[in-house]
Amino acid sequence: MDLIIQTLPLLWRGLVATFQLALLTLALVAVISVLFGIMSVSRHVVVRWIAIVYVEFFRGIPLIVNLLFTYFGAPLIGLSLDPFTSATVSLTTWGAANGAEIVRGGFAAIPRHQGESAAALALRPWETMWFILLPQIILPVLPSFTGLFSILIQATSLASLVGAMEFLRTAQIIVERSTLMTGHSPAFIVFGFVLIVYFVICFSLNLFTAWLERVIGSRRERRVSAHFQTVDPA
Repeated sequence: MDLIIQTLPLLWRGLVATFQLALLTLALVAVISVLFGIMSVSRHVVVRWIAIVYVEFFRGIPLIVNLLFTYFGAPLIGLSLDPFTSATVSLTTWGAANGAEIVRGGFAAIPRHQGESAAALALRPWETMWFILLPQIILPVLPSFTGLFSILIQATSLASLVGAMEFLRTAQIIVERSTLMTGHSPAFIVFGFVLIVYFVICFSLNLFTAWLERVIGSRRERRVSAHFQTVDPA
């Protein structure tokens, strides 16, 4: 435990790098997932197939293979990506493909007459999407997105394979240096600490999502209740 206390500043820097990688990845995944999710239900065949090809391609590639291919393959086409950028690109492309499938499933769960009713009211396609369909998929897809975000946060540890100085890589360096200096490996203590930190982060995310679901659900119930109260019984 003394080793953990002594190396806390170094571990903290690694954890900050992990948070930076995770937050940037999650933000990009959220935006791209919605974009390709909308494209996957587009009326235009070309647009829909572009989304389908993207989703199926990246969902069919193991994340670790995607990471290594991005890092070692980018220089072959003239792009020299540092470890952090490579990890961001690979995590984003993989996560967005899975997120787009979640969004598509959310749209599929909406009754077909919702879009037909909007068309009958002469709403433009973008108005139907923005005001009618998108608000209805938030609550249904939230649990799935939480699971995806937890996986992505855990997957940031893979960035250590290409040399990114995130939390796990920092812990590995501490173990290696301590083993060389003392002759004894503190791997169990250090990696046990890493395990606990990752658990706390992902568990906190799950608690936050559960709270957010309750808030959204209660607000939706209040709106529905208020709507029916304003309807004239006659």
